[in-house]
Amino acid sequence: MVSTKRLSARNRPARENGSERRAELLAIAGELFATRGFLATTVRDIADAAGILSGSLYHHFDSKEAMVDEILREFLDDQRQANAKIIAEAPDPRTALTELIKRSYSALRKHPAAIAIFQNEANYLAQFERFDYLPGVADEFEKTWLRVLQDGQKQGVFREDLNPKLTYRFIRDTVWTTVHWFNPGGKLSIKSIADQYITILCDGIVTR
Repeated sequence: MVSTKRLSARNRPARENGSERRAELLAIAGELFATRGFLATTVRDIADAAGILSGSLYHHFDSKEAMVDEILREFLDDQRQANAKIIAEAPDPRTALTELIKRSYSALRKHPAAIAIFQNEANYLAQFERFDYLPGVADEFEKTWLRVLQDGQKQGVFREDLNPKLTYRFIRDTVWTTVHWFNPGGKLSIKSIADQYITILCDGIVTR
């Protein structure tokens, strides 16, 4: 298991010494990484989008790898802390499951670019030492959800004939792929989408 301390330590000085401009640059870079891809996005692309010279970008970050690292770490730290809080406080497996789903959808609103990058680039980035924490975090997320699903099966809350890993992957893919089509200015709010998906998951689509 990757510790929260390890995930946070590397970018703590950047956060403490950060600025609105730094946050703006990260937001611009995140959007480009999410839409164009990490490899296809250059430092010059980010600088052009920010309206600055490439050299000026290096006053804030030493590389585009540093930028995507910080973007991912902030999202992963937030998600891990949220998951741990749910596991500690939920009174039963069904509550834990629904809260995990709701918190995941909340992350879509706060970290849309990071989620898209994590989905699209994690396997590639994990080849490099700087990002060696990614497989461990993904494994930790899976274990958290599996624990909830398996506890629910043992308590008779969830069906015993369901494969926990397949169930987790179904929920994970259903939730995270929402980032590719969700429109913050549209008619559907994050809460309404989360509530509808929980209803479908827990109650099904067939009338009784």
